[in-house]
Amino acid sequence: ILGFSTPPGRLSMMAFILNALTCALGLLYFIRRGKQCLDFTVTVHFFHLLGCWIYNSRFPSTLTWWLVHIVCTALMAAIGEYLCMRIELREIPLNSTPKSNV
Repeated sequence: ILGFSTPPGRLSMMAFILNALTCALGLLYFIRRGKQCLDFTVTVHFFHLLGCWIYNSRFPSTLTWWLVHIVCTALMAAIGEYLCMRIELREIPLNSTPKSNV
């Protein structure tokens, strides 16, 4: 189904790319550590590869399938790490006033 020449193929590729972007937000929400984003991204895509292999009863061999998934893996890892690093690098507020009245 994946291919550049047909509209359903292009639509499927766009769906994979949008999925990578939403999964990057999932990394921000669930992982929250920039160093672990690549690990979780590769793990998710590895399980997807296993699922496709089991479902189709053969190993994915088309070049477009591999290209789309490599691009999606890179996008998900890079955007997820960027978002997590923005959260990690926020300034810690230091107030001089006491929090309780003792």
